[in-house]
Amino acid sequence: MCGITGWIDWDVDLTQQRPTLEEMAATLALRGPDALGFWFSPRCAFGHRRLTVVDPEGGGQPMVRQMGDRTYVICYNGELYNTADLRAELEVRGHAFRSHSDTEVLLTAYIEWGPSCTERLNGIFAFAIWDDAEQRLFLTRDRLGVKPLFYTQRGSAFLFGSELKALLAHPAVEPNVDAEGLAELFYLGPSRTPGHGVFAGVHELRPGRWLIHDARGTREQAYWRLESRPHEDDLQTTAEKVHWLLQDSIRRQLVADVPVATLLSGGLDSSAITAFAADTFHSEGLGTLHTWSIDYRDNDRHFKSHAFQPDPDAPFAKRMSEYLGTIHHNVVIDTPQLVEALVTATIARDLPGMADVDASLYLFCKEIKREATVVLSGECADEVFGGYPWFHDTALGSGGFPWIRMLPERVRFLQPGLTGRITPEEYVAQRYAETVAEVPRLAGEPEVEAQRREMFYLNLTWFMNTLLDRKDRMSMAASLEARVPFCDHRIVEYVWNIPWAMKMHDGREKGILRMALQGHLPEEVRVRRKSPFPKTHNPNYFRAVQQWVLQILSDPQARLHEIVDAEAVRAFARQEQAATDLPWFGQLMGGAQYLAYLGQVETWLRRYKVRLV
Repeated sequence: MCGITGWIDWDVDLTQQRPTLEEMAATLALRGPDALGFWFSPRCAFGHRRLTVVDPEGGGQPMVRQMGDRTYVICYNGELYNTADLRAELEVRGHAFRSHSDTEVLLTAYIEWGPSCTERLNGIFAFAIWDDAEQRLFLTRDRLGVKPLFYTQRGSAFLFGSELKALLAHPAVEPNVDAEGLAELFYLGPSRTPGHGVFAGVHELRPGRWLIHDARGTREQAYWRLESRPHEDDLQTTAEKVHWLLQDSIRRQLVADVPVATLLSGGLDSSAITAFAADTFHSEGLGTLHTWSIDYRDNDRHFKSHAFQPDPDAPFAKRMSEYLGTIHHNVVIDTPQLVEALVTATIARDLPGMADVDASLYLFCKEIKREATVVLSGECADEVFGGYPWFHDTALGSGGFPWIRMLPERVRFLQPGLTGRITPEEYVAQRYAETVAEVPRLAGEPEVEAQRREMFYLNLTWFMNTLLDRKDRMSMAASLEARVPFCDHRIVEYVWNIPWAMKMHDGREKGILRMALQGHLPEEVRVRRKSPFPKTHNPNYFRAVQQWVLQILSDPQARLHEIVDAEAVRAFARQEQAATDLPWFGQLMGGAQYLAYLGQVETWLRRYKVRLV
């Protein structure tokens, strides 16, 4: 996994712009601490930071290949999981390879098939290819958006990068945020509208799309969309197909030339991945699998069961590790570490984010990196199979994003007129309507099933992207590659059309997945209720972020004064019940997370010298 950045310009000789590209690439050092590479031509310049995972000797980038008198250059972030299949097909077509890296296979696939090569790829990726003969840039991103890719046009300069910080390192890109950017942060945050870069004039290439930029301009096209069709397999066949797809996805994603581990919470999703991974380790003689879980100091004293987190993870993680014979590591995070990491998490995201949920993941990944370079994680199973409460409650058909509840409560502390004529309700409603209009419909589907299909689409294109953003930024800030087997597009395509009655087999959320895992997990784990990424329950966390925000607001020069009504925030922060009273980010977080979010906003405004325009 790596960090990529580049600059295309029709007016400036880029061979003379090395210092600027070096600064852009330097911002991505944590994504790629193992190697640094550049390629320059008058019209195109690429910068690459490498985290070595496959073929240390032969996978250096930017990679240049000749085909006759044509020169092609690739700058790539990601992993290709069907490398061997593609290599075999390309060799039949007469291509020879100098390495066993997926980078060379990817570049050769583009040389052979052009933009349509994307339709053949199984992996997580964001990459750029420069065709020197055509003077053309090709950019693309994986189908589900596991790997990020941002771009902007500034005069004659077209710029791209894995993270926003790479673009902001270019002198032509100012950290300006307009009313719409603020609406993204405070009406939708930490979710973002697909394709929105928050900073004015900055975009994120949407998942499943490619972009071509040349002297004629920029054009973008989708190469992948979900397709709705009748599901023809019976229940047993469906469970068997889900089992095979998941097993195959995990097997493919274990390939690496560096140590690979799995995250193990003891929940259904991480346990499934760990079980299949342990089987592969055993059958292929790869040694003993290492597994990792996270907890918080004194959580055993302060944990209280509730609808979103019915039980603690530790006993279930221990049970799974013993059942599979893994070498298990339990990372315990203390409150002072967590609060300090809120700043690091903001810089990793380039935006305020999911507060302690981001910070704890960063600290977790940092510890894992001491022993491993790659981890497999259970993200996205809930979006794919329908595991969240809002798939089952009255949110269905309510006409809005189910994780954005009580919108007035989310914005009641903001300065009046902060977003000008953009009102919260209208902005959120517009984004919702735009998304629902994209849903691929199935003719003749009953209304309740059509509404449920909308719910799945909202989750796959919005909420899942939020979690993938989080996973990518926090793991890469620790120079750790995170792979997400449930995001294999073959799984997503197949499960998309499984009827709700099958998905809810046995009357349980993710019932078809549970059926597919019979015999592979201990029963108490296979039937365990959904439990999210663990959070701290220590009241010291609330007190710490409370003091942080009050201290910020005591400074008349604090940038936060430009955003919030300071007196209203102070009054809220001083109420002890604020720790649980505010339904921030839907029902997933409480008031402590709202205060932490405001602390992250201050960090972001100051560190990035954000200018509100």
